[in-house]
Amino acid sequence: MLSPLRIKGKTSRLPIIQGGMGIGVSLHPLARAVAREGGCGVISSAALDRIVSKRTGTKHTIYSALEEEVSLAHTDGGFVGVNIMVALARDYRDSVKAAIDAGADAIISGGGLPLDLPAIHPPRDTALIPIVSSARSLEVICKKWERHRYRPDAAVLEGPLAGGHLGFKPDQIEAEEYQLERLLPPVKDVAKKYGDFPVIVAGGIFTHGDICRFLGLGADGVQLGTRFLATEESSASDSYKKAVVQATREDIIVAHRPGSPCGLPFRVIKHSPMFVTALQRGREPQCRLGYLLHKDAEGHYTICPARNSNENHFCICSGLLQSCGVDVDGGEELYTVGTNAYRVDRILPVKEVMAELAGR
Repeated sequence: MLSPLRIKGKTSRLPIIQGGMGIGVSLHPLARAVAREGGCGVISSAALDRIVSKRTGTKHTIYSALEEEVSLAHTDGGFVGVNIMVALARDYRDSVKAAIDAGADAIISGGGLPLDLPAIHPPRDTALIPIVSSARSLEVICKKWERHRYRPDAAVLEGPLAGGHLGFKPDQIEAEEYQLERLLPPVKDVAKKYGDFPVIVAGGIFTHGDICRFLGLGADGVQLGTRFLATEESSASDSYKKAVVQATREDIIVAHRPGSPCGLPFRVIKHSPMFVTALQRGREPQCRLGYLLHKDAEGHYTICPARNSNENHFCICSGLLQSCGVDVDGGEELYTVGTNAYRVDRILPVKEVMAELAGR
């Protein structure tokens, strides 16, 4: 039997957190199904305004979209969180405020260090959970949060086998010293130093046996994305799910140049239509959506590496939106996965996946 996961006075019956897969994969149907089965369901905030606006036929801001999505995910009760990327700088503060005001049980924040997360909005009952890739990054966060008289309610330690953006340099991804088993003990030490908050591990965890092994190594919980990607409740497109089921080990690679405008290595299926096109350096630069825009010298959100050059980056936003069924001017799909995606051999309902992970 797996022990419950307790965070900020709330309990998830199972120590299983569903990864916040953006853009548009982790929406309320998936989060609600996971929460109903006793895990922590997670909504990705990335581009949620566009996704919910398309679904409802009503114009939404990021604030109103998150309010609606969290409410729908909570329909059957259970623990529901929101994943918010620091790299989505333009919408970051509004996303944090919306998640808290909507009553999300947790905000899980990575894609950069969420150094000022506690200062954005009084968190009330919402747990604040940073995603880190090392003890050093967690220490930096804890020291900065101390200035706001707050400590993390938990932390997610994401190793190099995860899907999507990776907090490692390309030459660190395969190195023994950066594997999750090696990273966990020093991260646990930092957590104990700052109040002994829970540490959840992520990246490459696939089976009930994997969960038990990491719990035995000292983790308090686990986070899995890829296992929930090709479920019936996932909002990934049919072609995305099919690509996951058909993928081989050799199909899964880490894209770097060209890669995400975030500048972080990014794990994908190599025959994703957008990635195939991205290898053709002669194409025109593409960045029409602006979710990864950062401020220029005058303080305006105008800068995105994919906007002016395609030498090293491609427009990740349009590719991922296309992969959840939101048409972006005839754009191409981009399939991001974890390293074990080749082990997914069929599309299952969340109920069956959770039963397997729980060892039932």
